[in-house]
Amino acid sequence: MCHLVYRALREAGFRTGLYTSPHLVDVRERFIVNDRPIPPDAFAEWTAAILPVVEETGASFFEATTAIAFADLAARQADIAVVEVGLGGRLDATNVLTPLVAAITHIARDHTEYLGESLAGIAREKAGIAKAGRPLVVGDTDPEVLGEISSVASAAGAEVIVVPPDRDYDGALGLRGPHQRRNAAVAQAVLGALPDSFRVPEPAILRAFAQASIPGRFDQRGKWIFDVAHNPDGVAALLLTLREAKPPRPLHALVGILADKDWRTMLARLRDAADRIWLTNPPSAPADRRWDLAEVAKDAGSRFDVEPDFARGLEKVQAGAKSVLVTGSFHTVGDAMARMPGFAPLG
Repeated sequence: MCHLVYRALREAGFRTGLYTSPHLVDVRERFIVNDRPIPPDAFAEWTAAILPVVEETGASFFEATTAIAFADLAARQADIAVVEVGLGGRLDATNVLTPLVAAITHIARDHTEYLGESLAGIAREKAGIAKAGRPLVVGDTDPEVLGEISSVASAAGAEVIVVPPDRDYDGALGLRGPHQRRNAAVAQAVLGALPDSFRVPEPAILRAFAQASIPGRFDQRGKWIFDVAHNPDGVAALLLTLREAKPPRPLHALVGILADKDWRTMLARLRDAADRIWLTNPPSAPADRRWDLAEVAKDAGSRFDVEPDFARGLEKVQAGAKSVLVTGSFHTVGDAMARMPGFAPLG
């Protein structure tokens, strides 16, 4: 959704910033102004400038990058910025902002170790981005979820704009998958809720949405398909998109999931999606978050092949395949892209 709003504002001629996370290959992917990432020298300078405060306060990596993002957006004189919340909302580092419009696309069980197991609890955390007198666009229409969001938003004094459940974007869309049509409808509502000074004409929205692409989100490059699906809901969306896209068979998949995700449910859903599936560990995954492939193999059964060495996994998955899917986490997709010339998001 963030990329669609960003792309439409760019198409309308605004000098537009975009802050997202996590990155795939290069941390500079997170900081964009008018399609250009933060220059390496500027990133180094901002890092050096805030390092003493980070060390003094014990700020997290995300808190530090958020500070750099806000400094960079100001230094590069963005007219307007699209800022993606990192985790939750209420206590997220980005929530120091008072946005022109806030949005919640969908509530799913993710980061449950921080946000809790219940969708209602997660909804309350995410609704913490609601601000007094500012619109909050909501795409999730589950009654329990919507009730929690509306309650928190009302207490904060925010105006809730609910995108009706039957409203999906029906124009040309560069992003693949039914879920992206819903995201586009939410993005369209966000654009419609902006103040008149930042209103985007309908023709610009149509052009922007038709041309939109996001690295790593059903990102099809030749026989390769990269998708960062990293929770059960993401895998469900990926499977729907695969059915819609119908890539040539045989389709092989390389899957690497972090240990703190619901990998059993994810593998159960992926089981029949490909003709052959290799399980691996992406090298960039933190050591304490890598899944135990011996345990995974024992639990998953013979339907999956295990290749702990990521480079060998990339070789094996291609043998005899007409299509190759790489999925399971941002680390898995990013590590694969980094090993393929011309595939990295920053070129």
